[in-house]
Amino acid sequence: MLIHCPECELQVSDKAAVCPHCGYPMQPGSKPVQKRKSNKRKRLPNGFGQISEIKGRNLRNPFRAMVTVGKTSAGRPVCKPLKPNSYFPTYNDAYAALVEYNKNPYDLEPAVTVRQLYERWSEEYFNTLTSDSSKRTITSAWAYCSFVYDMRVCDIRARHIKCCMDEGVITVKGKEQRPSAGTKSRIKSLFNLMLDYALEYEIVDRNYARTFHISEDVLKEKEEVKRGHIPFSDEELQILWEHLDSTPYVDVVLIQCYSGWRPQELGLLKLENINLDDWTFTGGMKTDAGTNRLVPIHSKIRSLVAKRYEEAQALGSEYLINCTDTATHRSSIAFTYDKYQKRFHKIRDKLKLNPQHRAHDGRMHFVTAAKKYQVDEYAIKYMVGHSIQDITERVYTKRDIDWLKEEIEKIK
Repeated sequence: MLIHCPECELQVSDKAAVCPHCGYPMQPGSKPVQKRKSNKRKRLPNGFGQISEIKGRNLRNPFRAMVTVGKTSAGRPVCKPLKPNSYFPTYNDAYAALVEYNKNPYDLEPAVTVRQLYERWSEEYFNTLTSDSSKRTITSAWAYCSFVYDMRVCDIRARHIKCCMDEGVITVKGKEQRPSAGTKSRIKSLFNLMLDYALEYEIVDRNYARTFHISEDVLKEKEEVKRGHIPFSDEELQILWEHLDSTPYVDVVLIQCYSGWRPQELGLLKLENINLDDWTFTGGMKTDAGTNRLVPIHSKIRSLVAKRYEEAQALGSEYLINCTDTATHRSSIAFTYDKYQKRFHKIRDKLKLNPQHRAHDGRMHFVTAAKKYQVDEYAIKYMVGHSIQDITERVYTKRDIDWLKEEIEKIK
């Protein structure tokens, strides 16, 4: 029989101890029936993930966390185990891990290593470079970074990059070699670019290479190395001229002394950019001011340039200077920085020149001689590819080739 509850006035059975609607005691003296607490956990939000307990096995971490990575064509969630850890000792631990993942979701595939990042980045970056010497600069800096090759990119921090710069080691001819100041700077630049790439593709969320600057000690050491370039003395220059025909590649050193090209720029001079009628050559690299600059061919080296031009034509090479003394096939005649450096050292030692001379010293000699013979300051900057800060000279003053020829001929 149904009666009305005096509290909520809804119908209840006359045999009920309490009203099922409001809990009002219908029979005095009877104890209210307490609802049993459900052990069932609340349902996780859509797309949040799944947590399941593996039963029937004595596991330390029986709770497995799964992450939702997509949906099937039928709309059902596709889940993958959370990484790097997917098993947890308690439900709450698994839940906390899912909360942390959903704050900043990441790729669940195996983490990209620094070596893999370098391979992917360099494959794209090398296609933008115009010279092999630029590629060698990067690969030589990378050789010192073996300490981090197998680390995950997402784990790289500033201290790891600094360790490569300070403690990196390579073996050259059986001897361990640590990075010079210039190489340390290149390692820093390498990680700047490589982690910019990683940031672009969301492999990392921060470029730690750009969180620090190269130390003052490294900068001072690098500056001292730059100051280490020395020009040839008058006696040394005379020795070079005397051995022009008897010692291979002395002509290249002399061409550099009277034109100011960088070693790698010498190897990139193309025949199409050599004008033997107007006696000019065009080339250059490295900076905006240095790229595609026009330099008059000094009268003292015109015969040397003409001879190299004829040899290149006979070889079928598109470049002015070629290496034929050690070439084993057509593609190996390219005149690279490394090849010039080795030949320069042989010339230096054979002719007993100052042992501190290096491959860039021909460029240093050109600038020093130009200042000695009072060549116009802006003419020097135009010819060696240095930027001109004076806005009047850079923007509003137009210099012709005849003026440059007059200035370069001041050099004796």
